[in-house]
Amino acid sequence: MKILVLLSRFPYPLDKGDKLRAYYQLQYLAGRGHEICLLALSDEAVSAEALAAVGPLCRGGLHVHRLGRVARGRGLARALATAGRPLQVGYFYEKPAHRLVDKLLKDFRPDHVYCQLIRMAEYLRPYASQVPMTLDYMDVFSAGMARRAATAPAWQRPVLALEASRLAAYEAEAFGWFRHHTIISDQDRQLIPHADKETIAIVPNGIALDYFQPRPLAPKTHDLLFCGNMGYHPNVDAACWLAEEILPLVQQRHPGASLLVAGTSPAPRVQALARRPGVTVSGWLPDIRTAYAGARVFVAPMRVGTGLQNKLLEALAMQLPCVTTALANNALRGTPGQHLLVADTAPALAEALASLLADEAAATRLAAAGRTFVAETYDWAAATARLENLFRDNC
Repeated sequence: MKILVLLSRFPYPLDKGDKLRAYYQLQYLAGRGHEICLLALSDEAVSAEALAAVGPLCRGGLHVHRLGRVARGRGLARALATAGRPLQVGYFYEKPAHRLVDKLLKDFRPDHVYCQLIRMAEYLRPYASQVPMTLDYMDVFSAGMARRAATAPAWQRPVLALEASRLAAYEAEAFGWFRHHTIISDQDRQLIPHADKETIAIVPNGIALDYFQPRPLAPKTHDLLFCGNMGYHPNVDAACWLAEEILPLVQQRHPGASLLVAGTSPAPRVQALARRPGVTVSGWLPDIRTAYAGARVFVAPMRVGTGLQNKLLEALAMQLPCVTTALANNALRGTPGQHLLVADTAPALAEALASLLADEAAATRLAAAGRTFVAETYDWAAATARLENLFRDNC
């Protein structure tokens, strides 16, 4: 099958959730013999290493459209001035990229088009009902933006609330342009503002178990770990809540307890956390597994955002005892108390963390059960096979 894939970011390196999802899906589909033609937008230069990692998966062609800074600014301004156009769409939309989409559809003649994320749907609006197409919502951007608006500083709320409203309307409108739709979890599916949302197929992420393996002999360099893209608002919010409110409560029980905040592009608020007692902010690490291996407990205190947290899958796969919130676990679907601990307030999260630091045997049992859970539940091949079946259903 010839599949044209549209991405808003180049899917390598694997430092963001959408890139990781796209890369492993491409790897599976290419391995199944499908001819992939990839068009990826990028707002930064793509390295030779990244091109070498993705190129072999794209037998039908690999195309990168570099988003210009001036064009991005104009796109945002046009979106703000256009009724109903989300800023997300304006930022990623450029007419030269649209002309390239038109050309690829004409020259490559795909059997199916796969569009990742609502922000890319505009490029396919003219082809509604003309070409078999699948939209991967992945996360529900409107819900994530609404949650962000609820906790943002007062001066940001009007713009964020407007974007949430526009995204919700756009998510519903774009639904009709595509033959099939996918999403990462049922929790997210329920947030899609469309009467036929139950027809959206759930295609979860997987975990590379051969890569994320336990390292029981690694020295422990920090008690707690939180990681992710530290320029992404839900992660910024979680890191600050963890360092400013939760960690001090843990330190009342365990004086000297330490926290590593690891991940690319730390925002100024995250960088400032390094001034707090016991907190280290590493920034980007060449191999995130070193951070997992050096931690006693992993914690993901997510209060905003949507989707399945890849960081939790990775930590569980590396056999770390994990603590998170119900918001994150609703997508993960782990059993609280068996696979991980779940709490939603700073005191309750601190109590869960302190208890695991105090009881090594309990932490070990929880970690072993967590590894088994992700090994049995989150498999890239099984998940992407669901996507492949949708592509084959062009009726």
